[in-house]
Amino acid sequence: MTKYDDIIYDIASDNFGLITSAEAREAGVSNMELVQYARRGRLERIGQGLYRLTRRTPEANDSYAAAVALVGPEAYLYGEGVLGMLELCPVNPAYIPVATPKRVRKQLPSYIRVVNPREEDAVETYDGIRSQSVAAAIRSCLPTVLPDRLTSAVETAFAEGYINESEKKALAADLEVVA
Repeated sequence: MTKYDDIIYDIASDNFGLITSAEAREAGVSNMELVQYARRGRLERIGQGLYRLTRRTPEANDSYAAAVALVGPEAYLYGEGVLGMLELCPVNPAYIPVATPKRVRKQLPSYIRVVNPREEDAVETYDGIRSQSVAAAIRSCLPTVLPDRLTSAVETAFAEGYINESEKKALAADLEVVA
């Protein structure tokens, strides 16, 4: 065990087994050390500047966490991705939408789509993943998801405490206009 084992594990264990090179650098671990860990099989490189612990139990939201981390530090899960991650209604997007205010130049996997954020988007953290607020996510899905499913999502979100009574009424009114 090297002196960096505990540092890397502490950072990654709280973040779906993920560690960025920037997080490692802040903790005193060089990029070369991360590369060496990847060569030894302790870390798996999943994208530019992003590594995952190889010996950990996968979780349901790993793909969402990795998508947001791959896009960048200011990125957040968007639209159908939020509804799918929280299992508010049946959605099965062909890709995971991630919003970021910055331009992304690096090569991303084909299952990630970068979208431009809206100014009115509120960003929350659900299950440790930066995400568009549930109310904003439902509104952003109005053109693409069936109104019956969004109505179900509103009811489920209210029951689980993701939205309050006033947001529920506003979303119901928005859904009546669409239907």
